[in-house]
Amino acid sequence: MAMSVDTNEAASAPAPAKDGAASTQTAAVSNDKSPGVRRAEALAAVLTRTDYICIFAGIFIVAFAYGLDGMLRYAYQPYATASFSKHSLLATVNVLRSVIAAAAQPTSARIADIFGRVELLCVSVLFYFIGTFLESESHNVETFAAGAIIYQIGYTMVLLLVEVIIADITSTRARLFFSYIPTTPFLILTWVSGNVSGSVLKVTSWRWGIRMWGIIYPVCALPLIVSLFLVGRRARKHPSMDGYVDPVRSLPWLQFLRYLFWRLDVIGIILMIAVFALILVPMTTAGGFEASWTAPHVLAPLIVGVCTIPFFVIWQLYAPHPLVPLRLLKDRGIWAALGIALMLNWAWYMQGDYLYSVLIIAFDFGVTMATRLSSFYTFFSVLTGTLLGLVVYKVRRLKVFIVAGTCLFLVAFGLLYQYRGDANSSSRAGVIGAQVVLGIAGGLFPYPAQASLQASVDHEHLAVLTGLYLATYNLGSAFGGAISGAIWTQVLPSQLASRLAGFNNATLATSAYSDPFEFAGLYPVGTPERQGLIDSYKYAQRLLTITGLCLCVPLIVFALLLRNQKLNDKQTLVDDGQPDSNGNLEKTDERVQAEATMIKGGKSGLGGITDVLQMFSG
Repeated sequence: MAMSVDTNEAASAPAPAKDGAASTQTAAVSNDKSPGVRRAEALAAVLTRTDYICIFAGIFIVAFAYGLDGMLRYAYQPYATASFSKHSLLATVNVLRSVIAAAAQPTSARIADIFGRVELLCVSVLFYFIGTFLESESHNVETFAAGAIIYQIGYTMVLLLVEVIIADITSTRARLFFSYIPTTPFLILTWVSGNVSGSVLKVTSWRWGIRMWGIIYPVCALPLIVSLFLVGRRARKHPSMDGYVDPVRSLPWLQFLRYLFWRLDVIGIILMIAVFALILVPMTTAGGFEASWTAPHVLAPLIVGVCTIPFFVIWQLYAPHPLVPLRLLKDRGIWAALGIALMLNWAWYMQGDYLYSVLIIAFDFGVTMATRLSSFYTFFSVLTGTLLGLVVYKVRRLKVFIVAGTCLFLVAFGLLYQYRGDANSSSRAGVIGAQVVLGIAGGLFPYPAQASLQASVDHEHLAVLTGLYLATYNLGSAFGGAISGAIWTQVLPSQLASRLAGFNNATLATSAYSDPFEFAGLYPVGTPERQGLIDSYKYAQRLLTITGLCLCVPLIVFALLLRNQKLNDKQTLVDDGQPDSNGNLEKTDERVQAEATMIKGGKSGLGGITDVLQMFSG
């Protein structure tokens, strides 16, 4: 087959060989479709109903494991840092973890496109294990920090891979329902994680509380890995893989490294990590204090990070295989979904960052009730989203629910503005209702927006844009955390100093700010001192909720700008088939499904998803 390449393709592919076999190999390597994507399409084509059940059961098990581990590890971290008697580096660790979480998403997606989903899943388990081992065996905060960062890489990889695998094997109309399978464990974990962490610490130390997951998690990941591996073996015999040469296994080392350099877009990865790190780290370490925002160690990386953005954009415009295909971002169906991801967390952190403290101090809830209320958003969003998945499967539309969810998000912030504090029954009922409404809204648009984005791109770019969508979540979290921290730390001290000035106690405001829980224990509800503390919290909450209300406006605008696409039984609404030398299209998902059905004489491919979903929905 004759092959013509432009300068970009020539830079990314090895030089044509002299013999016919090598020429065929070069042509296969030069194919625009990534190796991992081709194998994922072949895997989806041979899936049976039993395969679907085994894969989704494996996803549920591994999600239950990393979900419970994440909750427990968060609870054990204070005990770990206390044992080291050194807290300063811990803040840096948390910042680095947030940067890794943002930068690793699209990077991991591109690696999965090259090497394959199952292969990267195994690598994620390895990182997870090594990070867990280092954390549990650490005897200083530096080792603990290194373990936390390595663990975060593995954790971020598996979060992304689960979503990508689901998108690989589900149709656009069924995807929303199955996307919630990794989150369904939180319907249980919300209520039991506190009891589990307490029970573990009664019989052992925090070290074993973390160490045990180095054993439990790999075992829980095995069912998913084995299921995908067995189906993958069958997929290699699928007609769509006939004559395909995998460059990962076939090229000489130098040519393979050259191929990998361009396909992974190593320069783009470095620039993207630099942008995220230089912007997110100073935003987080600034901590909201006005003086620190003007400090050189904050301003310098921020300026360099902002100046790096044009270089990243220019490189993505001219890179042979850009990490972030900017031409796709011209589609409002994609950039509007990314805008929703950004604004969602940005707005949510306005009320969520200090919610636990507000519930105890301003509303006088107990620790148990405050902990449960803090988890209401997760619980009700998962419950609502799972039920919505069944509805979307029938109506085949997403936009109406996304718009309704963003509007309901605005209503929830209105309730939070109305009920900012006070220990009376009406205020308590109001804040409980606000958290329930916020959770219901959270089930109507974040995952549907992700499903809408995935339906708008071809399979080749699905993983990268899913990673970019998840990375945008982390950007929203960073912006929200920085702004809420700035409002809280700059407003609350002055309010406390003003409202507690009449008690002839120079240290009263300082103690109320530094340790509000102890202060609340000394001054119960009804005392003038406690009322001054409550009023100060209400004022800070007023500014936070107003900011959240303002951020809900662009959130709704982005929702309105989404395309109102009708979902179908295909893997994507975009036909990414390319003509071959005879003018025929390559096998698309629909053609692969039809061919697999004829070969196997039964249901396979995406069509089998109907029976599985009907089984779940009764």
